[in-house]
Amino acid sequence: MSPAEEERSLPLPERWPRASKFALSACAAAVAELVTFPLDLTKTRLQIQGEAAVRRDGAAAGRAVPYRGMLRTAAGIVQEEGVRKLWQGATPAVYRHIVYTGVRMVTYEHLRDSVLGRAEGESFPLWKAVVGGMSAGAIGQFFASPTDLVKVQMQMEGKRKLEGKPLRFRGVHHAFLKILSEGGVRALWAGWVPNVQRAALVNMGDLTTYDSVKHFLLLNTTLVDNSVTHSVSSACSGLVAAVLGTPADVVKTRIMNQPRDKQGRGLLYKSSVDCLIQTVQGEGFMSLYKGFIPTWMRMAPWSLVFWLTYEQIRRMCGVTSF
Repeated sequence: MSPAEEERSLPLPERWPRASKFALSACAAAVAELVTFPLDLTKTRLQIQGEAAVRRDGAAAGRAVPYRGMLRTAAGIVQEEGVRKLWQGATPAVYRHIVYTGVRMVTYEHLRDSVLGRAEGESFPLWKAVVGGMSAGAIGQFFASPTDLVKVQMQMEGKRKLEGKPLRFRGVHHAFLKILSEGGVRALWAGWVPNVQRAALVNMGDLTTYDSVKHFLLLNTTLVDNSVTHSVSSACSGLVAAVLGTPADVVKTRIMNQPRDKQGRGLLYKSSVDCLIQTVQGEGFMSLYKGFIPTWMRMAPWSLVFWLTYEQIRRMCGVTSF
């Protein structure tokens, strides 16, 4: 058998390992995103409520939405807008995770195994896991930033309708085209800096924690590479990711949702640092953790669903465990 014929006889995961891992991680992420999306919508609405810059700007004068907490916000969305609105913006969110998760997972494994040199069956230094996780998250989020922008803006459409404002978008593709026509290509990457910062922090919590906890358990306890180990590792990763990522997520959401001029420049915040300063000065430090509970409540089941699904899909397709 010639080398070409031998290569064609190999299973797809062995012929195209990176493409296969991209596709498998994208599938697992899509499942996790759809299951937990209502909590993401609730978190976004909470992060926008009580925005000091909006009050000062006067754009929401007389129409301020009271801060209602996680459960009342979710119940209010159902009562005022309908159950289906809990999944408003889910389509661009799934698009985003196909790009974001696919890129970050492939990038992290490449960095971990080829660049940073993790040996099979040996402990992996924490600093290397941190570098790999933050780098993979930042790269993945940069590519996925336009889909994240559309997701955030579409999540706020129901709130705009209740405030008597005209809806901005008819759908996902219209949102992309409108943003592109009004602000050019650069407008699709509005808020990418805090977005990338958040992703780096979240992945330091998610990828780094999951990988480190999983291999610590395998090397230092009697646990084996099964669903129990995956569940414990994912629970730890969800908590750490929420603690590290929520402040950057608040800044990212506000920058992405702010009104813009014809040149695509924000009218409320000059930069992510300016947004951070205004938020802390106007609302206090703890305002950076608005939406923390739904963020954590979403990240915990998201991590659980994603990692269990991803590990099982890899096993069924003949790909080695993460």
